[in-house]
Amino acid sequence: MNSAALIHVHGMVQGVGYRYFALFEAQRLSLHGYIRNNPDGTVESFVEGAKNDILEYLAALERGPILSHVRGTDIEWQKFEDKFSDFRITR
Repeated sequence: MNSAALIHVHGMVQGVGYRYFALFEAQRLSLHGYIRNNPDGTVESFVEGAKNDILEYLAALERGPILSHVRGTDIEWQKFEDKFSDFRITR
């Protein structure tokens, strides 16, 4: 069953390759959506796909790339609407 989630990541997650790390993980898991930096220093990701794959993606986001330091994540489950055909980094 497909799901959708809006995820916010807190910590040292900008300027450390975090979005490219997330892009790789999302593509590996065949998830669709986006990831972007927010002005408040957080990173926001919206993903659609199988719930188990989203949970695996979330675990990867909590781990982050080696130069990052993730302090926490917030996840808000949303209705699956099949809005995206791929995963991309947005601004």
